[in-house]
Amino acid sequence: MAKTAIIHARTESKLKTEVERIFKSLGLTTTQAVNLFFRQVKIRKGIPFQVEIPNKETLQAFKDSEEGKGLTECKDAEDMFNRLGI
Repeated sequence: MAKTAIIHARTESKLKTEVERIFKSLGLTTTQAVNLFFRQVKIRKGIPFQVEIPNKETLQAFKDSEEGKGLTECKDAEDMFNRLGI
């Protein structure tokens, strides 16, 4: 099917840059990511993920991880599973 519809959306410049960097690491263009999202909405008949407001503990965990606080680095998956006792 021909792709002829155009979507115009405004977002924060920093957010756009960060998200496009993630898309690139996944091998996706922004257009491909938007189309993927649209297809998932169509298939699921709704947003394909939970939309909720994180609690204080989760927000703090996000902040800490972004700042590199409290992180544990593992050599590989085996090391990670050993540390987790799995």
